[in-house]
Amino acid sequence: MNYSYISHLYCPKCSKTYSSKETQHLCTCGSPLLVEYRLDELAHDWKKDHLANRSPDLWRYHELLPLEDEQYKTTLGEGMSPLLSMNKIGQDMGIHDLLMKDEGTIPTGSFKARGAAVGVSKAKELGVEEMAMPTNGNAGAAWSLYAARASMKSTIVMPIDAPKITRNECAISGASLYLVDGLISDAGQIVGNAVKEKGMYNVSTLKEPYRIEGKKTMGLEIAEQLNWEVPDVILYPTGGGVGLIGIHKALKELQQLGWISDDKMPRLVAVQSEGCAPIVKAWEKGETEAPFWENSETVAFGINVPKALGDFLVLEALYETDGCAIAISDDALLEEQKKVAQKEGAFVCPEGAAAFSAARRLRDQGWIHEEEKVVVLNTGAGIKYPDTVNVDLPILNPGDRIR
Repeated sequence: MNYSYISHLYCPKCSKTYSSKETQHLCTCGSPLLVEYRLDELAHDWKKDHLANRSPDLWRYHELLPLEDEQYKTTLGEGMSPLLSMNKIGQDMGIHDLLMKDEGTIPTGSFKARGAAVGVSKAKELGVEEMAMPTNGNAGAAWSLYAARASMKSTIVMPIDAPKITRNECAISGASLYLVDGLISDAGQIVGNAVKEKGMYNVSTLKEPYRIEGKKTMGLEIAEQLNWEVPDVILYPTGGGVGLIGIHKALKELQQLGWISDDKMPRLVAVQSEGCAPIVKAWEKGETEAPFWENSETVAFGINVPKALGDFLVLEALYETDGCAIAISDDALLEEQKKVAQKEGAFVCPEGAAAFSAARRLRDQGWIHEEEKVVVLNTGAGIKYPDTVNVDLPILNPGDRIR
C-alpha cells in the first residue's frame, strides 16, 4: 500500500487539473484548488480494520491525506479530539442526543492545528523554506508553531485586536510577527504584497490546497467515533469556512469508499455572528457567493471574516445537505458560553458558544428535532479568550470570613 493515495489537484469551478508534485496556489480562474484521491483503488486496498492499531491522531488516516513521504510528517500529536455527550445542556435545549466535538484539547488549543500539521508537512515535502499568512489569531499560532517544528520560517500578520494569547504563541515560535490596525482582510493584502515581493509561500486560507485536508479529519473522526454512522446535524462556527468544507469533503469521500451509508448526509449548519454574517446573507437569498461584510465586529474573533475565498464551497455544502446558515448575537453567545460551562464544566471558545446558541435557536424553531443526533463543533479552548469573561469578585482581607 502507498502512504498516500493522492492523485492530483483540481479546480471545483472550471475543472482544470494541477500536479501535486509542485507548489500550487489558486487556479488560473481564481478558485481555490481541492485534492483528489484515487478512491477506487483506495477502496480496494484500505479497510476499516487497518485503523485498529494505529496511533490516535489524524495521521491514522494518512492514505486519505496528501503527504506522500512519511519522513516529512510534522506532528505534535494533533487529532482524535473527544466527542462528548452534552446531556445537561442538551436537556436544557430540548435535544436528547447532543454531542460536542472538542477541538480545544489539541495542540495550540484549537482546530487550526489540524490544517497546520498537514499543510506544513506537505510544504516541507515540496521544499518550501518560508511561509506567510494573515490570521485572526489561532491559525497564525498553529502555523508558526508547526513551522518551527519543521525548521521552517514563518511571517504572520494579524489584526491588532486579535487575542493576545495567540499573539504570544506566534512570537515565542520565532515567527516574524506584525500587527495591523485593521481586519484580517487588511492583513491579507499586506501578506499578498509580501509574497509577491519576497517570494514566500502563501498559506492564506484556501490559497494553498492542503489546510483543508487537515481540517477534513474532523469529519473522518466524527464518523469513526460514531462507529461509521453519521449524525443528523453538524453545527460549525464559520469564518473562512474551511472546516465546514473539509467535513463535507470527508463525508463524501467516506461514502465513495463505502465506509458510511450513501443515503444519509448530516445537515450542515454554518454559524456566524450577527456582526459578520456574509454566508448567512447569501444563504437567505439562495445565492452562490457571499458579499463583503462592511465594518464587521464580534467577540467571536475567529469568525470575523468579512469575505471568505471559499464562500461558494461553504454555500454549496449547505445546499447539498439541506443545511442552513444562522447568525447569533454576541450577547446570546456569551450567555451560552456561561451556560455550557455551568451545566457541563466545559469552557468553550466564543465561536463554539455561538454554535451551541445556534443549536438552541434551531431547536426552538423546530428545524432541529428533539430525537435527532446533533454534533456541535467547539473549535478552540475558552482559556485562549480571557477577555470574553468579565466578573466582579469580592476581595477579602487577611482574616476575613466568607459570608
